Amino acid sequence: MSVDIDITGLPHERVGFHLSPLAELGAMLHALSEPAHHPGLHGWATATASALEPDLADRLTEADFLWRSMRSDILLPAVPRATLAEELDDLDRMDDDTFVSAAFEITCSGDYDRPAASPLVDPRQRARVRELSAARGPRQAEFTERMMKDPSALRAWLRRLFEDCEEAFFADNWQRVRVQLAADARHKAELLRRKGLGEALTAVSPAVSLSEDGSRIVVDKLANGRTRAHGGSVTFLPTAFGWPHLLLVYRPGWRPVVQYPITSPDLPQVTAPRLVQQRMEALAHPVRMRLCRTLARGPHTTGELAAAYDLTPPEVSRHIAVLKKAGLLSTRRRGRYVLHQLDLTVVARIGSDFLETVLR
Repeated sequence: MSVDIDITGLPHERVGFHLSPLAELGAMLHALSEPAHHPGLHGWATATASALEPDLADRLTEADFLWRSMRSDILLPAVPRATLAEELDDLDRMDDDTFVSAAFEITCSGDYDRPAASPLVDPRQRARVRELSAARGPRQAEFTERMMKDPSALRAWLRRLFEDCEEAFFADNWQRVRVQLAADARHKAELLRRKGLGEALTAVSPAVSLSEDGSRIVVDKLANGRTRAHGGSVTFLPTAFGWPHLLLVYRPGWRPVVQYPITSPDLPQVTAPRLVQQRMEALAHPVRMRLCRTLARGPHTTGELAAAYDLTPPEVSRHIAVLKKAGLLSTRRRGRYVLHQLDLTVVARIGSDFLETVLR
C-alpha cells in the first residue's frame, strides 16, 4: 500500500525542502492533543499544557478536530513563508468554499482523494458534515455550525487562536527548533543537487522512495492514493515535533506536500508495513508460536524441534522458513548442524513497529 505522487515531466529542482511555521505549529498542537502518540514529547506536552491560560486551552479543545486525529490540509502550506503571520495571510486569501472543504475533509470525508463539493453550497455534503461532526461530540458539532453559518467570522476566530498560540508557546519553541529544521532542509536540498532525487527521498525517510522509472514519488503508508504534482512542484517540510507521523497532502487539485520528522539517533528505524504484517502473520500460527517458545530460550536444530513437538523434520523446516523470511530468526552453522534461534530484539519491536506503522 502506498500513496504515489506522479512527477512525470517535473524537473527535480521543482522538488523543494522548506520550513513552515504553520506546519510546525500544527505538529505542536497535535502533540498537545494526543501526547500518547509522542512519548518522547511527554515532558514538553505536560509543561506546555499546564502553562496555558484556561481560555486558550478551552479554545484549543474547541477546534482540535483540525489537528487531533489527522492534520487538516490548511495547516500544511504548499508555499511556505518565513513567518507564521505571512502563512496566516495566505490562509486569509483562500476563498471560503476551499477553506471550509479543506477544514472538514479529514474528519468528515471518507473519499479524501476524490473531489468533493463544498458543504457551503452542496446540501447533501452539508448534511453529511453535520451528521459526522455530531457523532464526534457537541463541541465539534457547534464548531461545524459556526463555520457553515459564518465562515468569515470563524476564520478570523481561528487566526486569533493561532496568534495567541504563537504568543503563548509557539514563538519560543520555533526559535529553538528552526535552526535544526533549516539545517535538515539544506542537507536534503544538497543531496538532491549532488546525488539526485532518489538519494534525497531516501534521506527523508525509508518510507519514501522514487519509483524505478523515476516517474513517481512513493510514500509507504497504510493507504492507497495517487496524485499529480499540481502547480509544478512538490513541497517537503521537516518537523521536529512530528515523529512518528509522515503526513502527505494529496487532495485533488492541491500541490502535494509531505511533512516528515527529522532523523535522530534515538529514533527507531522505520519498518515497512508489509514486513510488519508478515511478522505478525508468521507468529499467529499456533505451531510456530510453540516453536518460538523453544527458540526463544536458545538455539535448536530442526531435528531437536521435530522431536520436541512430535513433528516431522519437513514440517518444522517449512515453519522455520516462514519465520526466517519474516526476519524473526537468526541462524548459524556448527559443524554439520544448523542452529536456529528467535531474534528477541526484533520480536520485542513488533508492537512498537505496528503502532508506528498505523500512526505513520
